Amino acid sequence: MTQKSSLFKGQQKKAAVANHHGKQPVVRKGKQFKAPSKKGHEWEVSKEVTKFIDAANELKAATQASKEGARLRLIKAPEVDVASIKPKNVKKKKAVVGS
Repeated sequence: MTQKSSLFKGQQKKAAVANHHGKQPVVRKGKQFKAPSKKGHEWEVSKEVTKFIDAANELKAATQASKEGARLRLIKAPEVDVASIKPKNVKKKKAVVGS
């Protein structure tokens, strides 16, 4: 045998790729926010600053959307009367006929 083998000692061949036909790709959720175990004063302050900045950005976006001829639009939820909504999955009891 004149050529080197493709695998060295202890290595394995790659397995065949699974068939993904008709299957949706797996969606990764990304990094989840987790507060540090030792919350310091700096962390609390930066959290408050972040909240303030987010609120200011949302306010700016809302004012831009509410201006005349704006490209953004505010979508308001329709007002719903809670009393008129029927509860879901409520089974009615059958009337028992006395004998």
